[in-house]
Amino acid sequence: MRRMREWGAMALVTLVITACGTAEADDAGGAEASEGYVRVINVEVAQLEPQPFVEEIRLTSVAMANQDVQVAAEESGVIRELFVDRGDRVNEGDPIARIDDRVLRTQVQQARAQADLTAQTWDRRRRLWEEERVGSEIAYLEARYAAEQTAATLAGLEERLARTVVRAPFTGVLDERYVDVGAMVSSGSPIGRLIDLDPIKVFAGVPERYAADVHVGDAAVLTFEALEGATYNAPIRYVGASVDPQNRTFPIEIVLPNADSRVKPQMVAGMAVVRSQLDEAIVLPQDALVRVENGYVAFVAVERDGVEVAEVRQIGLGPSRRNLVVAASGVEAGDRLIVVGQRSVEDGDRINIVGQGG
Repeated sequence: MRRMREWGAMALVTLVITACGTAEADDAGGAEASEGYVRVINVEVAQLEPQPFVEEIRLTSVAMANQDVQVAAEESGVIRELFVDRGDRVNEGDPIARIDDRVLRTQVQQARAQADLTAQTWDRRRRLWEEERVGSEIAYLEARYAAEQTAATLAGLEERLARTVVRAPFTGVLDERYVDVGAMVSSGSPIGRLIDLDPIKVFAGVPERYAADVHVGDAAVLTFEALEGATYNAPIRYVGASVDPQNRTFPIEIVLPNADSRVKPQMVAGMAVVRSQLDEAIVLPQDALVRVENGYVAFVAVERDGVEVAEVRQIGLGPSRRNLVVAASGVEAGDRLIVVGQRSVEDGDRINIVGQGG
């Protein structure tokens, strides 16, 4: 019995030693496999070359009519005739409406007769006094002033008579008509709304931080999304002299030709104003940059010991436009910038270049 217990203990020790040896062998094999594994990441690169760059100020602008006024009556009376309807185009001086003028016409006839009489009286008094010294000087002066007074009264009434016809103050389109035949109007009553759309004005507010960068004559590009992205190029015509305290912007104005009236008042357009131009710059797509705690970095492909690896570069940023930004430092011409896969690599990672752009 004792001998059987001894044999059992020896078998157990042998089993433990065998198991430990197997475990050590497995650990050694795993370490060798781990040391042989290398991560390789597929990326795409673009070679950096100097290129011209235009920095823009992006704004939202609104189109306004060149002239937009309410045409009003200058005399009181009943509308007797309308010459144009809503939507009609009129030239400067064309009649729009006529107010009843019968009373004024009678007053003009009366004033004309009185002016003729005083003019003849003055002519006779003048000849008698100046040539023959007949009469008195006071009668001479009274005749003169009477002739001048009646002539002035006649001129005033004729002007009022002419104003019974409401005329277009400028060439444009009658966008609204507020009266019909038979309506009673008084002096100052609106007759219609006249709009001039050629040219058309476009206004935008520029943040005050760009006050030193925007000048009259600077180039601007307008894009109207409502017109299928139609673009217009024009210089800045006016730059405001003061900043609006409510939104801290100053106004600028651009004038566009609009013979076909395609651009309507109150249309919204995107505006790009040229702020600066660089003849040669290293331009990066903003998507290629990676935000880090102390700014932005980018990765470039470099060769180390015959192997392609990713190298991190701290990027100093310059002017930007849309999805592009100028690299003021960190990269240079000829570098191969990683543009796809840059968020998956770290400094020193092996890479496999699967695509390359210019």
